[in-house]
Amino acid sequence: MKVVTGVVGNDVHVVANRLIDISLKERGFEVFNLGVNTYLEEFIDAVIETDADVLLISSLNGEAEGWSRDLPILKSKYNLKDVVFMIGGNLAVGEVDPETIVPKYQAYGFDLVFHQIDLGIGLDALEVYMKDRS
Repeated sequence: MKVVTGVVGNDVHVVANRLIDISLKERGFEVFNLGVNTYLEEFIDAVIETDADVLLISSLNGEAEGWSRDLPILKSKYNLKDVVFMIGGNLAVGEVDPETIVPKYQAYGFDLVFHQIDLGIGLDALEVYMKDRS
């Protein structure tokens, strides 16, 4: 299974990005890691070019919302209905009710949303989600 991953926007959390890359590969995924400081359009281009099954975007600086809210526009522009869209990390700046974060990102078109959740738990959920889809 192919996964495009990286850190969205002006986020430079290289270590977290590398841990995601290693963890995905250990689970048998074919990983296309775009690194840090990646624009949403670059993620979409990579998904199309690689014919990826999953787009896994991470953010640790809490500014992912501003960088990813155009996802519905891009999803409607391209035929990406079979791609699983996942985002995780620290998805908000400051004190935010976690109950509001998941629905907000789901409204942007993400299938799986993990705010301040352990990487292993998020990847376990991804594997279950993919298994249930097939």
